[in-house]
Amino acid sequence: MGERTTCGEALVRLLAEYDVDTVFGIPGVHTLDMYRGIANSNLRHVQPRSEQGAGFMADGYARVSGRPGVCTLITGPGVTNASTPMGQAYADSTPMLVISSENATRTLGKGWGCLHEIPDQEAVTRPLTALSATALSPDDVPELVARAFSIFSSSRPRPVHISVPIDVLAMPATGDWSARTAAALGAPDPAAIEAAAEALCRAERPLIMIGGGAVDTRAGGVAELAELLGAGIVPSNAGKGIVPDSHPLNLGTSMVKEATRAFVTECDVVLAIGTELAETDSYVEWLPINGKLIRVDIDAPKINDLYPADIGIVADAGRSLDALLGLVKAELPTPREDAAERVAAARRQRHAELDPLERIHQSMWDAIRAGLPEDAAIFADMTQLAYTGTFAMPVERPRTWFHAAGYCTLGCAMPMAIGAKVAAPERPVAAIAGDGGFMFTVGELAAAAELRQSLPILIWNNDGYAQIRDGMVRRGIPPVGVDSPNPDFLLLAEAFGCDRVRPGSFDEVSASMERALSAPRPTLIEVRQGAEWLS
Repeated sequence: MGERTTCGEALVRLLAEYDVDTVFGIPGVHTLDMYRGIANSNLRHVQPRSEQGAGFMADGYARVSGRPGVCTLITGPGVTNASTPMGQAYADSTPMLVISSENATRTLGKGWGCLHEIPDQEAVTRPLTALSATALSPDDVPELVARAFSIFSSSRPRPVHISVPIDVLAMPATGDWSARTAAALGAPDPAAIEAAAEALCRAERPLIMIGGGAVDTRAGGVAELAELLGAGIVPSNAGKGIVPDSHPLNLGTSMVKEATRAFVTECDVVLAIGTELAETDSYVEWLPINGKLIRVDIDAPKINDLYPADIGIVADAGRSLDALLGLVKAELPTPREDAAERVAAARRQRHAELDPLERIHQSMWDAIRAGLPEDAAIFADMTQLAYTGTFAMPVERPRTWFHAAGYCTLGCAMPMAIGAKVAAPERPVAAIAGDGGFMFTVGELAAAAELRQSLPILIWNNDGYAQIRDGMVRRGIPPVGVDSPNPDFLLLAEAFGCDRVRPGSFDEVSASMERALSAPRPTLIEVRQGAEWLS
């Protein structure tokens, strides 16, 4: 680096060395040296309308692309505004690099009342990140960025936050600022793989549970293993689409339904690949796992947490699956009698369990599905329609269903969809939100309009926070704070320069989604919950 290159400029060049092509952020007086680098680089800068939007966009970018989403934020309020998306990315194991400024090094921790001051900025984000660190000199920056990308490539890919004080950003950058080789995931223990294969081959009623950690396994690998073993498959919310929902052994993301839980209870060996087995994976507080449990996870502490493994494999899901397949194929050269009939019976029972509102939701998801191609990336917010969608929306491919249930953040769907569309402009992308959640991040509609994205945004309007309202009513609590007057969403869309429509039938929902995918601007589609959808 030459003497005239500042640390802020060199940092931007370093990001490009790591194949970063886009940053999401809002500049401030503390990030000017970084933005000098952005202005003179080939990186694309996407301007959200709040730092929270920047974090959600980076999250959506990462989920669709598999590459880290990157945010550039100011000190203090920029960091705290983005802390919610960081928490969401942490909960859902999404790679996100957050680079923020920080107050000058001589002021850190002194509480002098400097602009945007947080006395200990690292402490704010440490619980929400795999690494939170401050670069106290330009030489620290390349090391910290290298550590971030090694975390993304070799361990559970959670967010990393790097703070760079404003005086460090302005210092000359010297020395080696090239990208360093990132660490790789470890291979599975052969003895553990052998023990797992033996248990699976001896099982009478095996089950495979898959989570988001298995999203990059070889296409068809999980289904092939299930077919050899005659095993049922239950994906977590994040694992939806790894095996097509139409596969005859797939019970879908339906642990919330009694029929699926009864199926799981009877299984004598359970293989869990890349899933925390957490409450938010299935909306079930306690999973009815009675059989021998085999866990495959890159996060070693998960092997012996709430569901201790009888056989634990700490390794990459893809390499572990391939190793298991090799041994199972040798033991079972032809597929065993499978569980397809039992799975089909459980599916029929699950459908019979649907309540009237869920039946409306099911028909609505069928209409949405009919209006979207199979490879569409669907971002579903926290709304009753989406909760049903975890099992009701037919999904056939990985990285096409995104419902951030881990942190359960209202308002995330639209900005995540915007980030996803930036990452993959050729792919169809859609956002589904409730009226309450949509209002959390309504300002980001301006960003989608500015980008002229062909983005359908369906608002399921049930006049407030219906899930909470229904819970209050069930417990005999007079509803408080859950009935929210809404703006006229169609006029709001017009004000932002978007197309808008209020469909009156399921066929019109399908047609509206399809048209929106080719419109030269976002389309807001308002669907009001009501009895008319029963007819």
